[in-house]
Amino acid sequence: MAISNPYTAPQAEVADVDNAYHGAFQEMKIWAWRGRLGRLRFLAYGAVAYLIYMVLTVAFTIPAAMFRTNAATMLLGFLIMLMMIPYFVFSALVLIRRSHDMGWSGWMSLLAIIPLVGLIWIFKAGSPGANAYGAPPPPNTTGVKVAAFGIFGVVILIGILAAIALPAYQQYVQRAQAARQVQSK
Repeated sequence: MAISNPYTAPQAEVADVDNAYHGAFQEMKIWAWRGRLGRLRFLAYGAVAYLIYMVLTVAFTIPAAMFRTNAATMLLGFLIMLMMIPYFVFSALVLIRRSHDMGWSGWMSLLAIIPLVGLIWIFKAGSPGANAYGAPPPPNTTGVKVAAFGIFGVVILIGILAAIALPAYQQYVQRAQAARQVQSK
């Protein structure tokens, strides 16, 4: 007869209850507010949305500038405001999912309105493993990396070049006007 020790640990295999999503990744949906979104995907989605918004704005601005009428200007303003609605809705959805990745409620995304506070969503890492908002986001694909670094880098580069070129152009215009005034005397 085998004697069993009443103080030994149970031998049953029990899965970790807290980590129900062990090894699984979340499905990525573009227009969803539930789930999680990592930092790089957050930058990529934001950069692509901004690029689409700017391309559409330029596409509507060029014909309106050719007509130069008050009706065309009003129509352009209306179309740009109309295009802002899906852009802001998409940006809010992405910000909510990024908040979920950090383990925060979606309501915390309202803090991103405060200047410089929004940088938290870029620099703070998401919670490791599953959290109350679901499984972790999948690893970043090459397309996500290209969109995040490529588009975001180009936007930053254009901003730096504009910051250098615009003041130089303004000085050039001022010198040209001064030279024209001297010649006309």
